[in-house]
Amino acid sequence: MEHYTPEILISDDEIAARIEALGNQITKDFENQEVVVICVLKGSYVFCADLIRKIQLPLRLEFVACSSYGESMSSSGNVHIDLDVTGSIENQNVIIVEDIVDTGLTIKTLLETFKLRRPKSLKLASLLYKPSRLKYSIDIDYLAFEIEDKFVIGYGLDYAGRYRELPYIGILNAGH
Repeated sequence: MEHYTPEILISDDEIAARIEALGNQITKDFENQEVVVICVLKGSYVFCADLIRKIQLPLRLEFVACSSYGESMSSSGNVHIDLDVTGSIENQNVIIVEDIVDTGLTIKTLLETFKLRRPKSLKLASLLYKPSRLKYSIDIDYLAFEIEDKFVIGYGLDYAGRYRELPYIGILNAGH
């Protein structure tokens, strides 16, 4: 099995500092309120785990998993929710935690789906954002890092199911 050594794009120290700042901002924005954090699996689980430890509020954690079906590696433009939240989000402060917003298709679908469930508020926290790939207008309320259009791995993001365990975000260069 071939193993790549990625170039470090964002160090674990930079990630930790940014997550602390996001946790503080969320705590301030929802002072004295409860939040429901929805972790988008699989890529955002590491980010979500670190983020909820920095949010100093009562919270409930939910999970959602999505897939996009299409030919080959291209998306059909349809997003299917494979795993949905188990509890009601009606009248709740909801924060969706995503690993990366690139085209915006998945998160657009999730925001539209959850909006129909009448939450009190609906916000988006994303670890990464690639504006050059965006096809759908998405407002990111809590953003850790904006990056160029590079294939990134680590800190929950994978390549063929591998590299999620890296403590940093790296650039995968398949020709390396």
